[in-house]
Amino acid sequence: MSYIAETLGNLVHQTAFFNLTWGNYIMIVVACVFLYLAIAKEYEPLLLVPISFGMLLVNIYPDIMLSIEDSPNGVGGLLHYFYLMDEWAILPSLIFMGVGAMTDFGPLIANPKSFLLGAAAQFGIFAAYLGAMALGFSDKAAAAISIIGGADGPTSIFLAGKLQQTAIMGPIAVAAYSYMSLVPIIQPPIMKLLTTEEERKIKMAQLRPVSKLEKILFPIIVTIIVSMILPTTAPLVGMLMLGNLFRESGVVRQLTETASNALMYIVVILLGTSVGATTSAEAFLNWDTIKIVILGLVAFSFGTAAGVLFGKLMCKVTGGKVNPLIGSAGVSAVPMAARVSQKVGAEADPTNFLLMHAMGPNVAGVIGTAVAAGTFMAIFGVF
Repeated sequence: MSYIAETLGNLVHQTAFFNLTWGNYIMIVVACVFLYLAIAKEYEPLLLVPISFGMLLVNIYPDIMLSIEDSPNGVGGLLHYFYLMDEWAILPSLIFMGVGAMTDFGPLIANPKSFLLGAAAQFGIFAAYLGAMALGFSDKAAAAISIIGGADGPTSIFLAGKLQQTAIMGPIAVAAYSYMSLVPIIQPPIMKLLTTEEERKIKMAQLRPVSKLEKILFPIIVTIIVSMILPTTAPLVGMLMLGNLFRESGVVRQLTETASNALMYIVVILLGTSVGATTSAEAFLNWDTIKIVILGLVAFSFGTAAGVLFGKLMCKVTGGKVNPLIGSAGVSAVPMAARVSQKVGAEADPTNFLLMHAMGPNVAGVIGTAVAAGTFMAIFGVF
């Protein structure tokens, strides 16, 4: 009888109830809130479901992220191996290849001025960098945090890994992906505040047709020019353009389908769960995390505002031919930011179709964020 009681007692004490801290319970609640937003509200579920579930797992069973060095038998936790691919910049680069294979660069090619709107929206990145420095973060940590301003999760993870800021990678990634998911909530008030009803109703001329040759040459030329100027951007820009070349060449349909579907979704699962698993209570519940989340929101808001304001400037210069709303799409959240531009424009005039015009700055923002990350790497001598 004593043996049975002892065995049952051991089993009970092996349950998570006796090992979790109050912080773990808070993070479990946060994970459940994220799951609710992803499933019930459909806020970017492809990202939030794996991220929040990884958050749930690590706060119930922390050893699922146990590193090889800390393991008594030399075998790390399951999600630790996923996380290593984040640190090594493998998963973020593969995400970019999938994005390239899924995205039509035609609107950007048809309207090269979109590059200016994409560049303007990167103002949030450098505003966040200065803000992080002012709040006491190191220069490398500030650089890693600042990419949140571009609303680009993969690039945020990529730069944090390259700058060896793994201690804050979890909060950075969660903040970046959260703001990507909340684009439809955060951006519209800023866009409406900075534009008039008349500006939101502006209809833009139809974009010119883009030839197949142009679409094939574009990823090759961009890769050569950007990588020659900033070689550190090659992993991200190179994979983005390789995926797009798959799409536009028309001779590797199987590779296009794999990169944009099966491979993309596999990488999202690995990246999302491993990112979520970095948010243990010990790593996440501290003042630095709060600062990062606030900085990310401020930076993303600044980037949106800068894009809209530059759009207003282009509207004036062109005599009212540019709808300022497309400037908000200059952040890197593809294609959510472009859809928000379309939605806000359609609210002012249901016959206004801005989606394709907004895709130009949106794609430019992806390239711009990668260039910003490469610039920071070059500044700090990281390759």
